[in-house]
Amino acid sequence: MVGTIFLALALALSLCALLCYGARTERMERYGRWLTVLSFAGSLGASIYLLVLIFGNHFEIAYVASYSSAELPAVYKFSAFWAGQQGSFLLWLLFHAAAGVILGYRQRLSAVGMCVYMVLQTLLTILVLAKSPFLPQEVAVENGVGLNPLLQDPWMAVHPPIIFLGYALLAVPFACSAAALIEGQMAKDWLETARRWALVAWAFLGAGIFIGGYWAYKVLGWGGFWGWDPVENSSLVPWLVAGIFIHVLRVARVRAAALSMVHLAAVFAFSLVLYGTFLTRSGILGDFSVHSFSGTSIGMTIAVVNALVLVGGLLLLTVRAGKLPQGEMYPAYESREFLVLLGALLLVFLAAVIFLGMSMPLLTQLLGKPAAVDTDFYVRTTLPLAIVMMVCLVGASLHRYGEGNKVGPLRPLAAFVLLGAALAWLAGVRQVMPLLLAGAALMGVAASFWSWRRQALGLGGMLAHAGLGLSLLAIVLSGSGSRTVSQELAVNEPVTLYGHEIVFKGQQFADDMREKYYIYTVDGREVRALTKLHANGEDAAREPAIDKTLGGDIYIAPTPPKSSGRQELILKHGRMDMDDLFAYRFEGVSLEEQGGGKMLVKAVIAVTDGDTIERVEPAIQATQDGGTSKAVEVFGGQKRIRLTGVAADQKQVRLEILPSIETETQQAITASVSIKPYIWLLWLGSVLVCAGTLTALKK
Repeated sequence: MVGTIFLALALALSLCALLCYGARTERMERYGRWLTVLSFAGSLGASIYLLVLIFGNHFEIAYVASYSSAELPAVYKFSAFWAGQQGSFLLWLLFHAAAGVILGYRQRLSAVGMCVYMVLQTLLTILVLAKSPFLPQEVAVENGVGLNPLLQDPWMAVHPPIIFLGYALLAVPFACSAAALIEGQMAKDWLETARRWALVAWAFLGAGIFIGGYWAYKVLGWGGFWGWDPVENSSLVPWLVAGIFIHVLRVARVRAAALSMVHLAAVFAFSLVLYGTFLTRSGILGDFSVHSFSGTSIGMTIAVVNALVLVGGLLLLTVRAGKLPQGEMYPAYESREFLVLLGALLLVFLAAVIFLGMSMPLLTQLLGKPAAVDTDFYVRTTLPLAIVMMVCLVGASLHRYGEGNKVGPLRPLAAFVLLGAALAWLAGVRQVMPLLLAGAALMGVAASFWSWRRQALGLGGMLAHAGLGLSLLAIVLSGSGSRTVSQELAVNEPVTLYGHEIVFKGQQFADDMREKYYIYTVDGREVRALTKLHANGEDAAREPAIDKTLGGDIYIAPTPPKSSGRQELILKHGRMDMDDLFAYRFEGVSLEEQGGGKMLVKAVIAVTDGDTIERVEPAIQATQDGGTSKAVEVFGGQKRIRLTGVAADQKQVRLEILPSIETETQQAITASVSIKPYIWLLWLGSVLVCAGTLTALKK
């Protein structure tokens, strides 16, 4: 198989590059750089070949059959590349190898650092080969399953690549740290390189998490953006630890004694990426997460790779710990160094709590029956930590590095605590802890801006810290302040909810009958909820209607009518059955071979209203993998008939009788109507965090 050959070459070339860098001579390093490029070319070749297979509809390949289909739009054929775990591993390898080329040719890493980096690349290539996307399909199929309709969304198309880019780039700080320990490098020789790559990795991983949350809010219709799902947490934990690395590294640039903590954070940041991958890809979370991959055989391989990286990194740090700088990490409690380190410690606690929660299915499985924690566990444990963390952020913002070097007093900022709590109170929040968090978050925004104005904080740090404060404030306002009611809505009958007039205008079908819209007006502004339909007209995926205002979102998630007006009839040849309007008689079946294993099966149905007889031929497009059918109209669209089954002896058929499109579109529906106060602040804050992180690269 061509793809497997490309991967094998990438593995062999990575090993050869590893040996060349290990020789540590100028000539061999030059060969190592060439081999790094060729290894990247191997992973690129495998990636291009997978895309060729997907776009060429090569359903003889199991991965293509599982995540693509002939009718899948081109943009989603492209995203089918990373829809499954095999393709996402290959994408991860591609990003990692590309970063290796940049590191090698811009000489951002020493030969030892490149040696460590190529070890990681070798292990990653082994993971891709262990779960290859190029394996053949065991049973021949004419068409693939296609991409889950919920994943056919632009936000979801870009979410996985951004996440895996962040994963891949976190390998660079790990390699920098390991090389520094092995060679005894001075901090000035590697900290800046590690900082810049960590900032880029942190920004992309954070952006991926944000995009995933926005997709969940916009598409899934449950009204939230974060469910504390173990798979969601598996990305959040390494992001938190990478944040610890970035902040402790900044302290280490003025206090060398903090270097040991920098090394520790580098080891755990990348190790937790691998651990999260193990949890989500091993099938352990199959019963506890809607995102998890179930029934996979790669779990043990990932666990071994994770153990090698974690144990190897910790052993190296233990051996070299005595040679690291010693001394005070901070000059006094009232100093930026102390407050930043205290904030980093709180992030450690946050990461540890979330790590424990997401690992509970694994831990309880070792003891007996697996179980998971509920979302209240995370809320109760993280809320107090978030409050204290924001207080530390405020204190650190009001100090420069060094003892007694204040930027300004804390007291004037107390007004922002009251303002934040007041905003939360007006949004309907009544619990003490969320009110405190809202106040601390807004004070953090003000302190960040004040520190930047006094040139004690860079523009990037100000934007990122202010974005964090706005995000936490929005989480309180839109989370604790959210209110929801289930309401039945009849067409063109206004309903007043939460001070807004909502009118349901009915349903509207797209021309190709593959989508329908629930149309509403909110205070006169039209919004639409989308429902994607299968080829047979059944619901495939739903998206809510969202009316965005300065005060927040009005969020409307419709549910299908309890009585759709559809009726199933089973007709024997020559026999008649009736519904409320017409009588139906099955008169015969015709079969039409269409090649490629496809067959068009038509049933002749006579329909009468008592005076007139109309004959129609509903059909099923049958394939080896199943079949699809579309409804046909009778008597000018008063009813629609869909053929859903034909007996093997062709003496009996099953029909679905549907109401007219006009009747269906005018049915009353039930909708979950929510208000999300100031939720736009969350999206703004998330963008500011990522933008600020990238802006900090210029420093």
